[in-house]
Amino acid sequence: MATKLLADRLDHIVLTVKDIEATTVFYERALGFEREFFRGPEGQPRHALRFGNQKINLQDRGTDTPTKAVAPTFGAGDFCLIASVPVDQVLAHLQEQGIAIEAGPVPRRGALGPLRSIYFRDPDGNLIEVAEYVQG
Repeated sequence: MATKLLADRLDHIVLTVKDIEATTVFYERALGFEREFFRGPEGQPRHALRFGNQKINLQDRGTDTPTKAVAPTFGAGDFCLIASVPVDQVLAHLQEQGIAIEAGPVPRRGALGPLRSIYFRDPDGNLIEVAEYVQG
């Protein structure tokens, strides 16, 4: 008997970073994300980057929370974001900001079909893919 699907979508991911402020400034500049400061359940300060209906929570190795990865590692993230504008506009913006492009535009396959993607890295070396769905 197959297990019924028990999850619907991503709400947030967590990145462990060396410098929360430097990472926040990078994502604000590169992708227009908005910073958020909040308190965790135990009252500890937390930081996040909001975009659309999702967010990326940021922590450094000193972040005090009982629900943390076993081996938080800098630069281990590799994730894909769907662009809110054509990928060519994202590419032009990143180039204007002096952000090095690792690859792209290149064809890829996403959860809903064919993608056209570009890749770049954040200050910790996490690989960021920004993509748009294409007719295929």
